[in-house]
Amino acid sequence: MLLQQQDLGAEYYSLQPQEIEERIRLRITELRDDILILCHHYQSQSLFQFADLSGDSLKLAREASGISDREFLIFCGVHFMAESADILAHKGQKVLLPHLHAGCPMADMATVGAVEQAYKELLAAGIMSAETDMVPVTYVNSSAAIKAFVGEREGSVCTSSNGEKVLKWAMEKGEKVFFFPDEHLGRNSASALGIPDEQVLLWHRGERLGGNSLEALNNARILLWDGYCEVHMRFLPDHIRQWRLREPDIRIIIHPECPHDVLTLADHYGSTEAIISAVQDSPAGSKWAIGTEVNLVERLQRQHPDKEIHLLAPSSCQCTTMDCNQPVNLLWLLDNLADGRVFNQITVEPAIAASAARSLEQMLAIS
Repeated sequence: MLLQQQDLGAEYYSLQPQEIEERIRLRITELRDDILILCHHYQSQSLFQFADLSGDSLKLAREASGISDREFLIFCGVHFMAESADILAHKGQKVLLPHLHAGCPMADMATVGAVEQAYKELLAAGIMSAETDMVPVTYVNSSAAIKAFVGEREGSVCTSSNGEKVLKWAMEKGEKVFFFPDEHLGRNSASALGIPDEQVLLWHRGERLGGNSLEALNNARILLWDGYCEVHMRFLPDHIRQWRLREPDIRIIIHPECPHDVLTLADHYGSTEAIISAVQDSPAGSKWAIGTEVNLVERLQRQHPDKEIHLLAPSSCQCTTMDCNQPVNLLWLLDNLADGRVFNQITVEPAIAASAARSLEQMLAIS
């Protein structure tokens, strides 16, 4: 979802980085009792340094939901993360995003209209006799509207750390599962559960019946929406092969949003939190090549100088939409709060929030 970001003006863009940092720290001190700053692992260090809480998207939303004495939750992440925080926030709290163009291309690949149309086609084709025959599972990297669609149909949200557990639950609940928006997390989770490839089918957006035959749809147990993360698609099998040749003792760890042919060659895979833990727990002198967003990899390099840590790909793999959030945007937001003006508030309509909360709560119950 692309919202229009207000122009900050020359006054802000003429500031030097050191002055921006100093002014942010002063504003944080001034507003300390009213604000909580949350930063995702993929944010640049220039912004991450101001975090009160850090983590992946759901961890941040959950931890923030336990804090009720701050009026403003400033979420340095992307739009769907701020939506989740708003759904879980306490009454009276306001969730703010430093830059409104900080969206998620993967989340935007699954619109609620397109998903509803897919369900209608499956019903009309007789693939399911009722919508409850197809259990929906959505990755947390999705809009509040998609989470609400899932909640209304008694499905569940999942994260990169519990995708396999949630998928297993869904398969036990219904004959078929529709997983969106990330086909790679879905395929990797299905493979980990031992589901045969022929029972996992890709639904192509914009094509009748997702580009599949009736026979294939009838035989499938899991349908995967054809969404993907632009960052994790940049990691290739050849990157792993090249590292193996150069450094035979290197360990490869990747995020499960990477394609399956990359994951099968890696030593380990896991969420951002799992990647951080694996590196932290490894002995001094360990060598790692990591397949995830570059800001997290560079942060691990700084935090663990006793280990050899590399980005798996030879070129920078950056989440450019996350990078819309810059220190200057945070300063502008804080300056306005200090003057009693609230900008960039992310709100979810109450009806959508209630249904979306059901899918989030279902995930927490499974976990």
